[in-house]
Amino acid sequence: MLYQITDWDDAYANGAHIPEAEAFLPRWTAAAAAFRAAHRPLPLGRGHLFLPASTPKGLLVFVHGGYWMRFDPSTWSHLAAGAIALGWACAIPAYRLAPRVRIAQMTSDIARAVAKAAFNVAGPVVLTGHSAGGHLAARMVCEGVLPDRLAARITACVPISPLSDLRPLLRTAMNQKLRLDPEEALSESPALLTPRMGIPVTTWVGAAERPEFIRQARLLADAWAGLGVATECVIAPGRHHFDVIDGLTDPASPLMRRLLDHKD
Repeated sequence: MLYQITDWDDAYANGAHIPEAEAFLPRWTAAAAAFRAAHRPLPLGRGHLFLPASTPKGLLVFVHGGYWMRFDPSTWSHLAAGAIALGWACAIPAYRLAPRVRIAQMTSDIARAVAKAAFNVAGPVVLTGHSAGGHLAARMVCEGVLPDRLAARITACVPISPLSDLRPLLRTAMNQKLRLDPEEALSESPALLTPRMGIPVTTWVGAAERPEFIRQARLLADAWAGLGVATECVIAPGRHHFDVIDGLTDPASPLMRRLLDHKD
């Protein structure tokens, strides 16, 4: 679908186009606190590592969003529910935010956190993340980011509503905090980088999201498919940017089946 963008800030504005958007943050915060009360996490730096009742089948990593400027793992604890119910450990890592650091430094933060979590949990590793976190999840399966031994354990990467080409953000007001320059926009854009071979990648985006997020999700899947990676772009019917992540709480959801290979 072709469309012309005249307002780049609006193109990336999610809450302004979601009914009752202001209700989501308190809902997430309450659900996360309740989940932590029932499932005490282990510390993962400033992040959290949730373990199931029995020996984990593997490790799911969820990287939170917030345009690299907002939030921390404590807002998203409840998104570990689907993994825990299926017997998987779930890491929700923290990373430093802009304007304190640049996006390249956040990539390094997440790489270290994934390595630490994987050291403590044996078995396969699956990666996901939402929005800016989808960008960071995709960066983990680019060449040269994770150690080869760890990358060999990754069985799936599912970036949700990912920002895969950062160059348009150079035109937005948020770049005053992100401090992207053309060089970093290129070097930190997964769609413009070389992925590791052999790791299946599914981009997952809501059908009711801003057109730019749908474009970005398709772009990553198409770019990496052209390099030989097994990719798919799933457009979830009826989902917008704030509820597209809800499937992570449901062990039977299509999103969880895609992540952990649970088939119908």
